[in-house]
Amino acid sequence: MRRIKSISICFIVVQLLLALNVVNAQTRDSLTIKIGQMILVGFAGTTVDEAVLNEVREGKVGSIILFEKNIPPQNSFVALKKIIWTYQQAAPIPLIVSIDQEGGRVNRLKDKYGFPRSITARAMAKGPTLDSVRFYSEATASTLAGLGININFAPVVDLASNPNNPIIAKFGRAFSANEDSVTLMAAEFIKGHHKFGVLTSLKHFPGHGSSKDDTHLGIADVTNTWEERELKPYQALIDSGLVDAVMTSHIVNRKLDKNGNPGTLSSDVLTGILRNRLKFNGVIFTDDMQMQAISKHFGLEESIRLAIQGGVDIMTFSNNIQETEDRTVDKVHSIIYKMVESGQISRQRIDESYRRIMMLKKRLSDNDFETYYRQELTKSNQALVNTKAQLQAAEEKIKTLEANTSATKKKKSKRKNK
Repeated sequence: MRRIKSISICFIVVQLLLALNVVNAQTRDSLTIKIGQMILVGFAGTTVDEAVLNEVREGKVGSIILFEKNIPPQNSFVALKKIIWTYQQAAPIPLIVSIDQEGGRVNRLKDKYGFPRSITARAMAKGPTLDSVRFYSEATASTLAGLGININFAPVVDLASNPNNPIIAKFGRAFSANEDSVTLMAAEFIKGHHKFGVLTSLKHFPGHGSSKDDTHLGIADVTNTWEERELKPYQALIDSGLVDAVMTSHIVNRKLDKNGNPGTLSSDVLTGILRNRLKFNGVIFTDDMQMQAISKHFGLEESIRLAIQGGVDIMTFSNNIQETEDRTVDKVHSIIYKMVESGQISRQRIDESYRRIMMLKKRLSDNDFETYYRQELTKSNQALVNTKAQLQAAEEKIKTLEANTSATKKKKSKRKNK
């Protein structure tokens, strides 16, 4: 609880300082901090990266992502927790600490390091009930919470509509080919994470399940295979209030974007559909900006400009893909800063993302076990009250029926006696 209170206090203090524009005024201004909150990076090795630590300390990075390469082979849980703790303590605003822990193939915290075994979404969906989804979701979330990882880039809500899909169906990453089943299971997956104060991010918007290609390797065009029903899990989950964040896909769909821009770089897809049509007002993360669907076909400056103008809030630079251009934090931060100064990107647009990110981070500070279980207890108590009221109403109906039956019998008896 002390850590939660310290995060909340830190959040409030930084907000006040930024409002007054006095956060280390000589070296950092509010724009520097705000842009930094829009950058998510990975780091090399199984120890704290001093360069990344300094970037975090300077406010040029607001989020980090973990991969298997970051897990110390010995005493893995404690060692990884120390790494995360070190980065978190250096941050002027608490960090989003993220991971892709879907289960199965996309599984960074493997059991060989002493972490709980996981299974694919497809395997979770095979059970006759939702218990498998609940069990593995809670096992994953409790592990993440213990490490200090506060957002999981899962569940995948792509549909397994193309069984030969080389990146989704092939590895069992989708729950089902049916949109209603995907929605039902994704909701349980999210609830299991929320139970332990861990947020989630739906992916890959607006739908990667029908693709024939892998966006890690190049352009994946779904213009002729994508279906409108691929939006249904997003719409239903957004309407239910369960969605914390959404991750974009680099797929090309000319039915949705006439210019043929990948979803990550498309204003038509992100602002037109996700924001305006589906009414999602939360944080939008990009899939990795270093994947070759982006890096091979768009320059760094162009991809950053299109992403931000399109509606993205946080851009991911994993530094985890070989043979990609070196895209350092300083380079990315400098590009965005110059675009704001030149007017290519408005300060208002940066402020919009900053507000969304701060709201998400505030939720992270509010997500503690005590609050969750208090809410669940309130729900249970209300359910008991409702049940009691229903029983009382049923008893009254029974009494009324018995009284009516008795009166009818008396009338019949009088008639016979006559």
